[in-house]
Amino acid sequence: MMLTGNRGLTTTEAERRFAAGQGNATPNGSSRSLWEILAANVFTLFNGIVFAGFGVLLALGRWQDALFGLPALFNTVIGVVQEFTAKRTLDRLAVLNAPTARVLRDGVSVEIPLERVVLGDFLVLRTGDQVTADARVVDTDHAGPSGLEVDESLLTGESDAIRKRADDEVLSGSSVVGGTGTAEVIRVGADSYAAQLTAEARKFSLVRSELRSSIDRLLKWVTWALAPMILIVANGQMQAQGGWGVAIASGAWREAVVGAVAAVIAMVPLGLVLVTSIAFAVSGVALAQRQVLIQELPAVEGLARVDALCLDKTGTLTTGEMVFDRVIGLRNVDGWEGVLGHMGSAPDANGTARCLAEPFGEAQAPVDPEIIPFDSARKWSGLVVAECPDDTVPAPGTWVLGAPEFVFHDSGDSDQRITDALAEAGHLAESGARTLILAHSTERPAASERAELPAALLPVALLTFREQVRDDAAQTLRYFAEQGVGVRVISGDDPRTVAAVARAVGLDCPEGRDARTLPEDLDELGEILEHERVFGRVTPRQKLAMVHALQRRGHVVAMTGDGVNDALAIKEADLGIAMDTAAQATKAVARLVLLDGRFDRMPGVVAEGRRVIANIERVSMLFLTKTTYAFAIAVVFGLLAWSFPFLPRQLSITDGLTIGIPAFFLALMPNTARYRSGFLKRSLAFAIPAGLIVTLALIAVHIAASQLGDVSEIELQSASTLTLAGIALWVLAVLARPIHPFRILIVLAMYAGLALVWIVPFLRDFFQVTWLSHDLGLFVLSIVAGGVVLVELLRAWHLRRISSRSEAVLQ
Repeated sequence: MMLTGNRGLTTTEAERRFAAGQGNATPNGSSRSLWEILAANVFTLFNGIVFAGFGVLLALGRWQDALFGLPALFNTVIGVVQEFTAKRTLDRLAVLNAPTARVLRDGVSVEIPLERVVLGDFLVLRTGDQVTADARVVDTDHAGPSGLEVDESLLTGESDAIRKRADDEVLSGSSVVGGTGTAEVIRVGADSYAAQLTAEARKFSLVRSELRSSIDRLLKWVTWALAPMILIVANGQMQAQGGWGVAIASGAWREAVVGAVAAVIAMVPLGLVLVTSIAFAVSGVALAQRQVLIQELPAVEGLARVDALCLDKTGTLTTGEMVFDRVIGLRNVDGWEGVLGHMGSAPDANGTARCLAEPFGEAQAPVDPEIIPFDSARKWSGLVVAECPDDTVPAPGTWVLGAPEFVFHDSGDSDQRITDALAEAGHLAESGARTLILAHSTERPAASERAELPAALLPVALLTFREQVRDDAAQTLRYFAEQGVGVRVISGDDPRTVAAVARAVGLDCPEGRDARTLPEDLDELGEILEHERVFGRVTPRQKLAMVHALQRRGHVVAMTGDGVNDALAIKEADLGIAMDTAAQATKAVARLVLLDGRFDRMPGVVAEGRRVIANIERVSMLFLTKTTYAFAIAVVFGLLAWSFPFLPRQLSITDGLTIGIPAFFLALMPNTARYRSGFLKRSLAFAIPAGLIVTLALIAVHIAASQLGDVSEIELQSASTLTLAGIALWVLAVLARPIHPFRILIVLAMYAGLALVWIVPFLRDFFQVTWLSHDLGLFVLSIVAGGVVLVELLRAWHLRRISSRSEAVLQ
């Protein structure tokens, strides 16, 4: 395309401006920087508490009791390495799949990376392009009411296309939906909308979600409770040593400090956030290997929560490749073949129109017609042909190609030819063919800011097109039905055509709903969406309204699409999914991009999300059980002025074997459990009683030891360690169900690790544990057995509670 003779910048001048900092470079926002990853994993409140305790014990010469600092450091390193690995993978994919800009250089249209666009460049804009820098329109390829049509919905929320003429500004982040043209770049980088829109769309962010908000709320509770708990524990430990004065004078304060540090460290659920972040990162990499790009890692959780999936028919259920089928002549008007050939050969022709280039491209095309570009809202495009003495060119007047119902929506039954044409179009649509009508009028459109249909339009020909249904579509939709995900097929095509395709992939839909009959009220629209599944003639505004209507009714909505007209709905959906063929604007706002465009990736995507959230819930119960018994033990032993029953090094055994090591494996294992809301309530409903069972068992051991009379401090600590480990390991065994060979191996390995601590003399001496006397050993075994029974009863109650609540929700 060549417009006013603009040649654009020379390559040398563009390079000079780029070197001078006038490029469109913006920070890579697809993930956090290495420094941000380090800061997020290292400089945390809980790490501060842990490493402060670590430093105190080192200063006291109790390095053996400071071992908890090493796992904390190791966990932090793992978190940094895992997330940085995920960052590199996702950044590499983001670069490979980044949109490009089309500019004039040395008079030639070339595609360059977005950041290489410089001030003064001439953008070459075509239908479907995202404007990559703020620019001033220099020229368009047609004048009059047509102009260059730009969708600014991502900036303003208004889905109506805005017509741009010479000297008008086009803003980065907007999208070209009609026409072609050139525009001179006037703002780049951080000064333009693109820097804000694209960076925000691709930024690593903690997505608002139940999982994240629940964990954040929990950590806030723990943080507020830590300060008073530290005072209670410190005072209790000093009182256990004979009081503050005696403890300080005798040097027993050292043991009190060690006990206080052990109690405080036990309260901190250090690994919960870490394991969650790693699970997200690993899932991001796993999906990337399946050609699914996660633009925001925590969006993985959104995959599990989806219960309403809105699909665009074209490119999702079908391959998106249109093939011209046949033409049915209705009325003979000179030159109609040339009109179709011109429309099919236009640079901004959509996929359907391009199918006309081959069968009609050889016919004589009109000379310099005025073009009315296709608009997804009005569903038609047109040519205005001027009078010409040459009778071989198409007849003068206005030629319109579009959806029959839209081209003749105001015609009624005034003309039998129109009535017959619409009836024939209906029969063709019912067979599953996409049907367009070519109409002609000898009059021009009325002068208007918005293109209007001319008067006296009459049908000339019906054209049918076929789409190939994806081989995997039926199987994929069956999966969603089995998983309780409601599917809505939304398309701009004739509802009868959409319904025919939907039936071909197994959906039960006798007929599709014409979106033009849908109410504007969101509550009424939501009620219809609950019962109907297939919709045709849907406008971009209605796609957005459908997303909002479903959300208002409590659904978690995923929206797939590839067109510019899908972008706003994809952005507003809980989970936006773009196909590989999507326009740049659509990819920019989607949280997921199917890089190979395969719809059969979707079950794996949803399953991955459900695996993550189900495993995080399982692991969170382990951490919350520990936090519960740590707080309870601290309160009871502190208020009763009992010595804390563990050394920090002994807690390192129980933490590592019952939580730390198995949590990493359990968080990454397969899990097919469906998502259910109420994550935090369910976790606390199990963890608090489980933690109290452990606390009661330890109180019983302490009381029994005092009754026996001759129990040494090391024996009491050993008995307490065995009691805690025995019950906590059974909590692990319960949460590792349903039974799986690898889960069984994990639990048995942890039991073996505990046995080794007592069997190996070096480990026994290092951790300061000993074999128990006969009476104390029997009592510990009986307490652990009782604890195991109580945990099993708790599990049964918890499962019944979940089951009854699930049934109540379904009812």
